[in-house]
Amino acid sequence: QVQVVESGGGLVQPGGSLRLSCAASERTFSSSNMGWFRQAPGKEREFVAAIRWSDGRAFYADSVKGRFTISRDNAKNTVYLQMNSLKPEDTAVYSCAARTGPGSTWVPSSRYGYDVWGQGTQVTVSS
Repeated sequence: QVQVVESGGGLVQPGGSLRLSCAASERTFSSSNMGWFRQAPGKEREFVAAIRWSDGRAFYADSVKGRFTISRDNAKNTVYLQMNSLKPEDTAVYSCAARTGPGSTWVPSSRYGYDVWGQGTQVTVSS
């Protein structure tokens, strides 16, 4: 089964940038839809971005559109989340998720559409 591990989190000032990485354990990654979600203290987990394996189409939450970019490198079994113009409200634990198998129609923004999750990486935006 695919496992995913996130890295790249940290402390950054408002307006700064970070790039998160999500490394998958198996070659089946190349046929898996991938997503990023985040959860701030006291809040529900929310969708950030996703990328479809078949055509590379990206999907974004309105709150990050124009600032964040999701991409993937199938040769490295890795998906990235480039985060620019970071704001304090972006502070959260960011988790990578994979949809590895068949099932109901994949809805990029639904956490129920993913069957593999990473442990998460903390992103803190503060001066």
